[in-house]
Amino acid sequence: MEKGLIALAAALAIAIPALATAWAQSRIGSAGAGAVAEKPELSGVVIILIAIPETMVILGFVIAYLILS
Repeated sequence: MEKGLIALAAALAIAIPALATAWAQSRIGSAGAGAVAEKPELSGVVIILIAIPETMVILGFVIAYLILS
């Protein structure tokens, strides 16, 4: 039972940030597409803004690793 709860905690540590990242990137992507359509010089900034939420998933992997080890 204990190993199952540990595995569930590790899965949640990855799943919740992944869902939050997907939601954030969908909002940033649609706004970024509109911004790039009006000002093409903002494309570099939009790429950086889309990449920032990915750090949540990476930190989720780190937490899951710490939970499992």
